[in-house]
Amino acid sequence: MISEPKEVKALENYRIFLKFSDGNQGIVDLSEFRGKGVFKAWDKNGLFEKVHIDTETKAIAWSEDLELDVNSLYLKLIGKSFDEWKNENIEYASNK
Repeated sequence: MISEPKEVKALENYRIFLKFSDGNQGIVDLSEFRGKGVFKAWDKNGLFEKVHIDTETKAIAWSEDLELDVNSLYLKLIGKSFDEWKNENIEYASNK
């Protein structure tokens, strides 16, 4: 796991606020998933607003069957690919 999620909160228009253990925080827009496949469930019974951090997997979840990978969300939040993040962190680690 890149960084552990510490807080998640549902916002309007299928966006979530995320806060991570390394201090990065902000809003991630998930509206691109709305109405597609398993994400159609977000529109039922206010499920989107029930977002939480799964205590076992640390995934961002809505139910046992609907969760998103925390690493992907972290990278989306900071606007970097995994390779960009990895290269920055390898350089940082080698400079210590």
